[in-house]
Amino acid sequence: MKTSLQLFICLAMLLSMVEADPEPLQDYCVADTKSTFFINGAPCINPKFVVSSHFATSALAKRGKTSGSQFGSNVTLTNTANLPGLNTMGLTLARIDIDGNGIVPPHSHPRASEVTICLEGALLVGFVDTSNRLFTQQLRPGESFVFPKGLIHFLFNLDSSKPALAVSGLSSQNPGDQISSLAAFTSKPSMPDDILKKAFQINGQDVSKIRKNLGGSSYFERT
Repeated sequence: MKTSLQLFICLAMLLSMVEADPEPLQDYCVADTKSTFFINGAPCINPKFVVSSHFATSALAKRGKTSGSQFGSNVTLTNTANLPGLNTMGLTLARIDIDGNGIVPPHSHPRASEVTICLEGALLVGFVDTSNRLFTQQLRPGESFVFPKGLIHFLFNLDSSKPALAVSGLSSQNPGDQISSLAAFTSKPSMPDDILKKAFQINGQDVSKIRKNLGGSSYFERT
């Protein structure tokens, strides 16, 4: 009984310390983009050399390239390369451009929750919880929606003739992104056909067709 209680207390203490990103120990830690030293995040430059431009970026100012996209959309993220000042801040910004009837396909961010604001167009957004319950909402300009951490979610442009634009904030410097269909059908090495056939209740020809259609190119753009 005593051992079980000790284990429970240790587990509770460990869980209480789990956070999306570590807390910064100073006002800021502007990323040293030239460093080759690998750590959980990015090394800091000397605070004496920090300037205002380290905290600004134009990476999200231009429309993302959607032509040639298999899904008719483009997601551009900030990172320590284009916005060094966000290092250790525990957040990422994203610009989402979606062609008419385009989609940001079902995907998840294992390390972050996300809030999305529709700026232009009409979006259908939604996520599925772990009990397979679907939550959806139509967004018009100025309206927002929150996607919980780690859950599969999507954005779809309801208008077939006009593009849509949204911006998102994510609660991690490196939220990660995993598109469900690409993870299953374009992994390297490939997931065994028998696994895919049984999991998706399809045949071998379907597996080959889906693999061919999806290709396997990188989707989330970090420029």
